[in-house]
Amino acid sequence: MRGVSACSGWIGMGHKVSDLIQKLLLRRATSVLRVRPARATTMKYVERVFDRLGHFGRFQACLYFTAIFQAITCGVHYLSSVFLVATPKFLCGAPDNVTQVQFGNFSGSALSDIWPHWSPGDGPIVVHTADGSSWELNQCSRGLRFNGSGIQFHAGGNETAQACGGRFVYDGGEGQQTIVTDWDLVCEKEWLAKLCQPTFMLGVLIGALVFGDIADRFGRRPILLLTSLSQFGFGVGVAFTGSYYSFSVMRFLLAMVSSGYLVVVFVYVTEFTGNKVRTWTSMHVHAAFAVGVMVVALVGYLVRVWWVYQVVLSLSTLPFLLVCWKLPETPFYLVAKARYREAQELLDLMARFNGLAPVSVSDLVEPNATALVEEGSKVLQEVPEHKLRMLDLFCSWRMAARTLTVWAVWFIGSFGYYVFSLGSVSLGGNQYINLFLAGAVELPSYLVACFTMDRVGRKKTCASALLLGGVACILIIIVPKAISPLTTFLSLTGKFAIGIAFGIIYLYTCELYPTVIRSLAVGSGSVMCRLGSVVAPFCVYLSEIWPYLPQLIVGVLAFAVGLLTYLLPETLGKPLTSTLREAEALGSSASRQRTVGKDLEESQELKAT
Repeated sequence: MRGVSACSGWIGMGHKVSDLIQKLLLRRATSVLRVRPARATTMKYVERVFDRLGHFGRFQACLYFTAIFQAITCGVHYLSSVFLVATPKFLCGAPDNVTQVQFGNFSGSALSDIWPHWSPGDGPIVVHTADGSSWELNQCSRGLRFNGSGIQFHAGGNETAQACGGRFVYDGGEGQQTIVTDWDLVCEKEWLAKLCQPTFMLGVLIGALVFGDIADRFGRRPILLLTSLSQFGFGVGVAFTGSYYSFSVMRFLLAMVSSGYLVVVFVYVTEFTGNKVRTWTSMHVHAAFAVGVMVVALVGYLVRVWWVYQVVLSLSTLPFLLVCWKLPETPFYLVAKARYREAQELLDLMARFNGLAPVSVSDLVEPNATALVEEGSKVLQEVPEHKLRMLDLFCSWRMAARTLTVWAVWFIGSFGYYVFSLGSVSLGGNQYINLFLAGAVELPSYLVACFTMDRVGRKKTCASALLLGGVACILIIIVPKAISPLTTFLSLTGKFAIGIAFGIIYLYTCELYPTVIRSLAVGSGSVMCRLGSVVAPFCVYLSEIWPYLPQLIVGVLAFAVGLLTYLLPETLGKPLTSTLREAEALGSSASRQRTVGKDLEESQELKAT
C-alpha cells in the first residue's frame, strides 16, 4: 500500500475530477470484471463451483448459447443504419409532362431510362416538356433554359437556376425505399441523415454506463429481461415513426438498451463459465455480434423497404423472448448479495443437469461467512474500498504512458471496426456481399485471437494485428480502384486484423493494471471505445472529400498504435497484480522474480490442500 500512498501524494491536487463520471466508469467496469474489489475474497471461493460442477457443462452450454443469441440482435441494430439511411441516385424533381430526357449520348422518354448511365457528379440531365421548355436537372438545383428549341446542353448564361423546392426524384430501379427517400434527407437536409449513426452510437455510450450500474444493483437477470423486451419494443417502434426526429429518439433508446444488453450478457456468460474456458466464451460473444452484421446484409438484400426491413430485423429478438424468462441469476451475484438460499437452489439445479454431485453454498463462501449461510442472513460484511480516482491511472510516468497506449488501442479498435463495417458498402462490387463478408471475416479473427494470445502472448498478438491493419489500409490506397476484388480483400484483411486487436484488449487491460485500479482502467478504456464508435461515422463521411481518406486515417493510427503497443509489458503466464508497485514492475526483472516466488507459494498451497 506504500506504492498507493506515494502515488496519491503527488496527484492529490488533481482530485477534483468529476465524481459522477468516475462512479459511472467504476460501475461500468465492475460489471465487465464480474466482481467488486470488496467481494474479491468471496469471489475467489465461488470459483470452486466450476471445479466441482464443470467449467462448461451442459447447463452452462445451454445458458451460454441462449444468452449470446440475443447478442446477434445487438449486432443487427448497430449496423442496420447502413441500409436505413442509404441514399440512392437522386435529382431535383422534373416538371410535369416530360417528353424526352437526355444525358450525353443517351436519351429516353423518362428518367428511368437514364439512371443506369448517370452517376452523381456527372453533370446535369436535360429534360424536354410538352410545352416546349427545356430543364437542366442537378441534384440540388434545376435550371429553365430560354432557348428551348432543342435539348442539347450548351454552356452559357441563358438559363435561370432555382432551388428544388422540396421536390426530388429518386432512382427506383432496385425498389429501395429508405428514410432518405421518404423524408427527402438530401441537399440542405443531408446532415440529418449523416447524424443518424453518430446519434445511435451516443446512445450506445450512455447505455453502457447506465445499465452496467443497474446490473450491479439489481442483478444480471432482470436487466437481460428488461433490455431484451425494450429492444423488441423500440426496434418495432422505429419502423412506425412518422418523422425523422421521432425516428432518431426511438433509435437512441434502442441503442441504449442494445448496448446495455451487450454489457450485461458479457458479465452473465463469464459468471457462468470457469476460468478454463472463460477466454473463449467471453471472446465469442463478439462472434455472435458479427453474425448480426451478416444478418443485416442478408435482410437488406431481401427487403428494400426500410420500415419492413426494420420490423424483420426486430423480429430476430422473438425466439430469445420466449425463453429468456427461464434464465437464472448468476451464482456470483447471488453469493455476493448473500442470497444463499437461491444460490443453493441454483447449484442443485446445475448439479442435476450436469449429472454431478451437488455442492453446498457453505463451501463457496469465506470461512467466516459460514454462520451467515446457515442463518440465511441477508447481510454480508464488506471491506472498506479504496477510493479510486482517474489520476491514479497516471500515478507515474510509466503508468501514464501505459494508460495512454491502452486507451489508444481501445479507441482504434472500435474506430477501425466501424470504419471498415460502415465503409464496406462503398467498396467496389455488390454492397450486400461486401457487408456480409465484413461480418463473416470477424469469426476467424476471434479464433485466431484466442489461439495466439495464449501461445504468442497478448502484446505481440495485439501489436502485430494493429500493424497488419495499418498496412492493409495503406495498400487499399495504392491498389487501383478498378481492381475492386483486391480492394475488397484488403478491406476484409484490415477488418480481420482490427477484430483481433479489439477482442484482445478487454482481457489485456485487466492484466495490465492492479486490483486497486483495474475497474477504473477497464471502465475508462470502454469509454474510449465508445468514443471511437461515435467518431467513426464522421470519418466514413470524409470519403466525399477523398475516397481513400478514411482508410488513410485508420491506417496511420493503427500503425502508430501498433508500434506503441510493443512497448507494453507482456502479461502471458503472469499472476494478476494487486498493488501499483507490482503493476509498474511488470516486464522488469523484479517482476519476473516476484512471479517465480508467487508460483512457488501457490504450488505449496495446492499441495497442502
